[in-house]
Amino acid sequence: MSAPAPGTLSSESGDEKNEESAHDEPRFALSKEHIKAATQREQEMSIATAFRLYPKAIIWSILLSTALIMEGYDIILISSFFAFDPWVTQFGKLQSDGKHSLSAAWQSGLSNAATVGELIGLVLNGFAAERFGYRKTMIGALGLITAFIFIPFFATNVKVLLAGEVLMGIPLGVFQALPVSYASEVCPVALRGYLATYINVCWVMGELLASGVLRALLRRTDQWSYRIPYALQWMWPVPLIVGIAFAPESPWWQIRHGHTNEAKASLRSLTARNVKDAVDIDATVEVMMHTNRIEVEASKGATYADCFRAHNLRRTEIACLTSICGCISGFVLMSFSAYFFEQAGMDPSNAFDITMAQYAIGIVGILLAWLLMIRAGRRHLYVSGLFLQFWVLLGVGITGTVGPDNHAAPWGSAALLILFSLIYQSTVGPTLYAIISEISSVRLRAKTVSLSWNVYNIAKIVCYVLVPYMMNPTAWNWKAKSGFFWAGVCLLCFIWSFFRLPETKGRTYAEIDILFEQRVSARKFATTSVDLFSREPHAELLAS
Repeated sequence: MSAPAPGTLSSESGDEKNEESAHDEPRFALSKEHIKAATQREQEMSIATAFRLYPKAIIWSILLSTALIMEGYDIILISSFFAFDPWVTQFGKLQSDGKHSLSAAWQSGLSNAATVGELIGLVLNGFAAERFGYRKTMIGALGLITAFIFIPFFATNVKVLLAGEVLMGIPLGVFQALPVSYASEVCPVALRGYLATYINVCWVMGELLASGVLRALLRRTDQWSYRIPYALQWMWPVPLIVGIAFAPESPWWQIRHGHTNEAKASLRSLTARNVKDAVDIDATVEVMMHTNRIEVEASKGATYADCFRAHNLRRTEIACLTSICGCISGFVLMSFSAYFFEQAGMDPSNAFDITMAQYAIGIVGILLAWLLMIRAGRRHLYVSGLFLQFWVLLGVGITGTVGPDNHAAPWGSAALLILFSLIYQSTVGPTLYAIISEISSVRLRAKTVSLSWNVYNIAKIVCYVLVPYMMNPTAWNWKAKSGFFWAGVCLLCFIWSFFRLPETKGRTYAEIDILFEQRVSARKFATTSVDLFSREPHAELLAS
């Protein structure tokens, strides 16, 4: 007699099996009470307990997320080069005043080159990660970027540099999306938000590192002043490839592909050795299988088109607009801060010093966000962050209305941008990673995350076209007054998030599926209880 298939109820009595089939109820390898207990145990797990039980999951998630340092480094490097004299001398054109400068059009093109490549990489990630797994896809992307770094390193003109940035953007697109999905799938509910937001730490670390490297090379005037920053990118891929080669595959990916035993093996690889009693591997896998069944019933396919069908359309909208708002709510000013400060009248050395301070404050902000997330939900942090950013951006715009003879105005702009960085990195910046990773369905996660970062990159392209024109003295020359424009956009983002962004803190993926399937409004997500087996939400307050 053959063994029962995974996900079915094992019974010695054929009558009992027929009776269950007659009632047309779902069958489980474990009892419903056992599954409910496992779900409740995960929801009630403290952060300290989660750290003790899942140390390996934390390590592997951190390792994959470290690749985001390369993206933050590369993106900020190219925009910071606009304020770097040796680079401008090599790639810019001599102007009538005797100084070299790069036109606003080329500044926009170079700023967006890597982003264009990321659009390609994100689409490829949606297919590759689901087909080959997260680990193999990540290793392949690291191999590609190792080869593509040669192009900007040896570039002698702006056209070759542009091509190199586009090609490097392809693996950077994979780095942008894949670690978010992996972090959300290898960790319990208690750690999900923290490891997703750690990705933002890596991004800011890359920004800080790029600014620090350029600040250290300001006194050099030869070609190595801008070749060394490119060469330093080679220090990341090989160690990451070696480490990721030993990483376990996501157990959720194994479940989606019907590999139940492999999913259990992955879970054992992600937990501490002495936690057999604390972590029920069989029950945890059964919860994953039940969640997958819910999504299969609600959405028969797992293609990009399915992201826009039924209730998945709402999930895609939230993921995409959350990421867009994170870009267009003023964040772009931080990316051009060195150039912004220099155009406002600062000395280049001071401009880079303030930029480094801005990114250092940003890391402090992310650490603050981790503390805030213990009590505040994703929705509260995100919405309140947008509200505060709006007022700071208004202040930046006001500093731009002061006469050019006022030498305090640039320092006022700098102080406000540092304050903006603190607010953004403690609210909107890290929280959007948690929201995007949690809001998508498990079966469509790789594709939904890729879509959300693709629209983010499209928005970033638009922003990176606009900002050089806003700041460049040969174009619109708005300088600090551009703060008014971004304040208006930030206000629109606040209005959307207030009415459309739901709370996912503390929810299992099965609960989130049911809440979306039953069309629960965004502002009732946090106060609606869910029975995993009745599939009906209940409009009552959850136990605190």
